[in-house]
Amino acid sequence: MHGSTPFRPAARAGGPPGQEGPGHPDRRTLLRAAAGGGLALTGLAVAGAPGAGAAARATGGKVRDLTGPAETGRFAAPWTDLGIPARCPDGSMLLVCGDTFDGGGVGGPDWRSPVGLRSSGGDPASLTVDGSVGGGHAVGLVPEGHEGGTTAIPSDVFTVGPTMYMHLMRGVIHRTHHSDLWRSDDNGETWQYLCQWPGDQYGGQFQQKTYAVADDGHCYVLSTVFNRDVTSGLLLHRVRQDALGAPAAYEPWGYAGGAWAWGNPPTTVTAARRWGEICFRAMGGGYALSWLNMAPLDLRAQFFPLPTSNLFTTPERTTIVPTVPGRESGNAVAAPYGGFIVPGSTVEDLHLAVSQWYDARNYRVMQYRITGLTA
Repeated sequence: MHGSTPFRPAARAGGPPGQEGPGHPDRRTLLRAAAGGGLALTGLAVAGAPGAGAAARATGGKVRDLTGPAETGRFAAPWTDLGIPARCPDGSMLLVCGDTFDGGGVGGPDWRSPVGLRSSGGDPASLTVDGSVGGGHAVGLVPEGHEGGTTAIPSDVFTVGPTMYMHLMRGVIHRTHHSDLWRSDDNGETWQYLCQWPGDQYGGQFQQKTYAVADDGHCYVLSTVFNRDVTSGLLLHRVRQDALGAPAAYEPWGYAGGAWAWGNPPTTVTAARRWGEICFRAMGGGYALSWLNMAPLDLRAQFFPLPTSNLFTTPERTTIVPTVPGRESGNAVAAPYGGFIVPGSTVEDLHLAVSQWYDARNYRVMQYRITGLTA
C-alpha cells in the first residue's frame, strides 16, 4: 500500500453507489462475493431504451476502451471502473479507478480500490494506459483491507499547482460512514491523509464531492448523497486552495433572508433528484458539470459562467444515452455510468471517461467524444 500515513478508522465508510438498476448487477452482492472468494452472475438485466426527458441530446461516439484485459490486464487490472482523469503536475494523466479485480471478471481475486492507471500522453487524443502506480501490478493507493465488504471509492481527483488531491467515499455500500481527502506531491505515486467528514453531514448530502479548481484562489465543491436510490439536493461550497484539508474552511452557499449568499446554511442549487457520479470542472472561462442522471437514465451536462450560476434554469444536455448490449452506436452505451470530464476538453469537443457494467466481463472504462453541445 502507498501513502505515508496508514490511516485506518475503526469503521470504514462509503463505497460506490449501488450499480443495481437498469443494466447494473447488485454491487453489494458482488463485493460480498469478492470478499468471500466467490461470485455467480445469472439473469442480469441490461439497460433499456432511453426514457423521455427534458434534456436536449448531443451527438458523439466512442474513442477507445481505456481499460479491459487487452488494455490494462498487464497491470493486473483487467476489470475496473470510474477512471477519474486528472492531469498530473508532470503533464501526464492519472486515471483513478474504483473497485479493481484480476482474474476472470468482476469479483475475481486481488480486489483493490482505488488504483491509479497512467497515460504518459496528457492530451485527450493520446489517452491510452501505458503504466500504473505500482509498475507491473497496480496497487491500492491507500490502506483498505475490505474488511466486512468495505471499500474506498474515489469521487474526485484534481491538481492544484504541484499537488494532487483525491476524495474518497468509505465503507459498505449505502452506509457511508465518512469521506476523506488525500494529497500527493509526486504525481500520484504516494498519498498522504489530510482530513475526513462524517457521512451524515447535511443529511448525507456532503458524501460525494467534486471540485472545480478556479483561478481566483478557491476550489468550488458540489456534493450529493452517495446512494443512487436516494433523492438528494446538490450543495455548493467554496474553500481556499491553501486550506483544502481543513473542513472548517469549507464555506457553504445558501438561500436565506430572501437572498443567496456565502455563509448561509447550504441550500440545494438545483432540483433534487437521484444522482449518480458527478464531475464539476472549470473549463473554457466558465464551468461544466457532468453527471449520471437516474430518472430517466442517461448522462448529462450543464455549462455556465459562474459557480453560483442558476442551475435551475441552465439547460441540461444529454451526452450519453442507454441502450442494450449489441446495439451500441454513436453515444448510445449499454449500462453507462461515470462521465468524468477529461482535462483538455472544451464545450465544443467534450471528452468523457464513461464506465460500463452489465456482467462480470463487461466492466470497463471507455473514452467518449461528445459534440453538438453548443447547437
